[in-house]
Amino acid sequence: MRKAFVYRLYPTPAQETALDGVLALCREVYNSMVNWRKHDFEVSGQSPNYYEQKKALPIWKQSHPELREIHSQTLQDVVKRVDLAFQAFFRRVKAAPKGYPSPGYPRMKGIGQYDSFTFTQGGYSVTENALTLFKIGVVKVVFYRAIEGEIKTLTIRKRSEKWFACFLCEVVVESLSESQESIGIDVGLSQFATLSDGSTLENPRFFRKEEKALAKAQRKLSRQKRGSSSRREARKVVSRIHERIRNRRHNFVHQFARRLVNRYGTIVVENLNVKGMVKNPGTLRVLAKSISDASWSMFRSVLTQKAESAVRRLVSVEPAYTSQDCRVPSGCCGYRVRKKLSERVHSCPNCGLVLDRDHNAALNIISLGLQRVSQSVEAAAFMRAE
Repeated sequence: MRKAFVYRLYPTPAQETALDGVLALCREVYNSMVNWRKHDFEVSGQSPNYYEQKKALPIWKQSHPELREIHSQTLQDVVKRVDLAFQAFFRRVKAAPKGYPSPGYPRMKGIGQYDSFTFTQGGYSVTENALTLFKIGVVKVVFYRAIEGEIKTLTIRKRSEKWFACFLCEVVVESLSESQESIGIDVGLSQFATLSDGSTLENPRFFRKEEKALAKAQRKLSRQKRGSSSRREARKVVSRIHERIRNRRHNFVHQFARRLVNRYGTIVVENLNVKGMVKNPGTLRVLAKSISDASWSMFRSVLTQKAESAVRRLVSVEPAYTSQDCRVPSGCCGYRVRKKLSERVHSCPNCGLVLDRDHNAALNIISLGLQRVSQSVEAAAFMRAE
């Protein structure tokens, strides 16, 4: 499997200027490639593909000598990003329902919107405490842990006025010791997660805690004159608050996912459409903000990656009626108790079961997940017998 290793870079002022220059040139190439495709399609009804645009790079270097300061594979990656953007656009057009507005056309990048460039097969070398980059030199880096496996790509990214090196490596999967334990997880807003064993994890609400500080910093930013040094400093304050929220979320979900993967051999989660829930017109604005703050999507992504790397079984079940059905592993009536979102207790009029709503949902989730596991095992045994 492939795994990313991210390290902080500490470039000198001259190197930082050179890195910013590379980003600016890559952004110009990206915008030119997008404009080329758009122009040709409007004129002839056909646009150039990835290979045609890649072949144009050596010709562009002759008329634009500054492009020689960028590694050839980095420029090819810029063209690849344009191609991927158009592929995604065509997929959205094909999947868009009739009568709905057409998906947005790939946009050109403004200043500050192009924040990374990639080396694919060369242009860099790694030493004990530094990273040597093409035409930039030896950049100080802190390797707080060793790089594992075979390096496939190196991406240099600028985020909140800081520079990072992201190595994408192909590593050998090392499974943890086998575990027969299983767990069901119901994510929520009052509690970040309720487990089928009855334990809960408090929702940290990182954005809510920083909301006042962020609003104050944004108001100060809006009062500054465009292009002034004070506006640049105010923008840094806003970006640092966003970075602090992002880092705390990242640390929280990684630690929780790691605890689950280390202990349980089978982990059952809901297959939630978080994006649809947030953008649903029927969802209140306050509720949508809380859903985004809970970072369910990030948790699912991290949990999937860690379960795959540890060879654990991760099962997804449909979330429909998990909080309404009276069904637990010990056996209950299965009666469906309709309830509003504000009702936090499951009380079954048929069998008399009284249980926390989220705990009942977690028990239903693990029950459905174990059923799926049993069915897949039986199907595999049947196929082997055939």
